[in-house]
Amino acid sequence: MGVPKKRTSSMRRNRRRAANFKITPANVTLCPKCKEPVMSHRICPSCGFYKDRQVSEGA
Repeated sequence: MGVPKKRTSSMRRNRRRAANFKITPANVTLCPKCKEPVMSHRICPSCGFYKDRQVSEGA
């Protein structure tokens, strides 16, 4: 069984972990009714529509 000969430094460990941490921007689309920016799969905060249906009262 493989055992490390030397201890991995904290800098090397953190650099290795940081390579897999990528922040992706939020997926923002335009509302088909009012053309305001809305995150996907969310109710539009300005008009209250979701998938061409009135779900809640708009602002």
